[in-house]
Amino acid sequence: MPDVAAHASSSASSTPPAAVPPVHVVGGGPGGLATAAALGAYGVRAVILEKADAVGASWRGHYDRLRLHTTRRLSGLPGLAIPRAYGRWVARDDVVRYLEEYAEHHRLEVATGVEVRRIDRTADGGWVLHANGGRELAARTVVIATGYNHTPHLPAWPGRDSYPGQLLHAGDYRNPRPYAGKDVLVVGTGNTGAEIAVDLAEGGAARVRLAVRTAPHIVRRSTAGWPSQATGILVRRLPPRAVDRAAHVLRRLSVPDLSAYGLPMPDTGLYSRVLEGAIPVQDVGLIDAVRRGAVRPVAAVASFDGGIVRLADGDAIEPDVVIAATGYRRGLDALVGHLDLIDTRGRPRVHGPRTVPYAPGLHFTGYTNPISGMFRELARDARRIARTIAATHAEQAATVPG
Repeated sequence: MPDVAAHASSSASSTPPAAVPPVHVVGGGPGGLATAAALGAYGVRAVILEKADAVGASWRGHYDRLRLHTTRRLSGLPGLAIPRAYGRWVARDDVVRYLEEYAEHHRLEVATGVEVRRIDRTADGGWVLHANGGRELAARTVVIATGYNHTPHLPAWPGRDSYPGQLLHAGDYRNPRPYAGKDVLVVGTGNTGAEIAVDLAEGGAARVRLAVRTAPHIVRRSTAGWPSQATGILVRRLPPRAVDRAAHVLRRLSVPDLSAYGLPMPDTGLYSRVLEGAIPVQDVGLIDAVRRGAVRPVAAVASFDGGIVRLADGDAIEPDVVIAATGYRRGLDALVGHLDLIDTRGRPRVHGPRTVPYAPGLHFTGYTNPISGMFRELARDARRIARTIAATHAEQAATVPG
């Protein structure tokens, strides 16, 4: 993105501020903040509506151990780099601090405690945002950035409600201290499940098992200093089959075969899985923990029977705690589901600068899980959305009499 100050100066001088209506940005996470800052660079006023009492609410709720799986240098948002002092792999608390600094640096207009629950079309072609407290906010342009990991998803396993042990979603996990000396089953082999399993094993849990439904692709976070994110950026435009073949060779060279431990090589290619929404697991200790028996992979959960968890291969175990790292839903149904803007998987039909013809002025950002890094793609989306909105507002301003 070109220099923010230069853009703001040139845009403000060419477009009268009164002719540019405010844009409502729903969500004060990295996507919403980045979009508001990019809009400001074009002289377009943006008001961020955040239901929590501070920006970066979802990051504040993540587990203590979490770090960005993408490098600091490739994860900065428009107009402000992540400080070098935060290190190459930025810790959760430093991500939150960066988002706070970002909002302050760009002097973003953030209205906290405002939860937008439904968006409707108005007769004059604009939008009305129905928020808590009976508030109705009128807007010509709206950017929805409520986040990819919005609503925790807990599978409806048969017998789940009769389980007498502790059952929680990974979104409620913070650190291993409450589980010291306990038998814990972690369900799900995405990055969250893998990292929580390692955290528990290192934090004193008596036994840690990891329920595997589909064997994941595992990649090194970096190899000889080269981050896997950089590889993801280079290959994301290549044919999937070519990337699948290259990834297969690279895995055999850099990742040991864990088939004997219950983690076989996946049947499908890495990039083919990415296009289906399954991001590879970045190794932050899982390989070593599995090889030394600190984390034991088991079959997927089939059902609960009292205190017994029955697995898909017929085995039965009796853990004290079950932590479901079973993902999130986008949570857009109540907000815009009635507008025919989301697909059968709950994702927006269009993304970024594009809008559907019957919903002009309504944009979405942050609802993909790219191999090239979420923060990087949020930054790129923000620039594109801002450029599109600024051009539209310029056209509208040109038609205003006088």
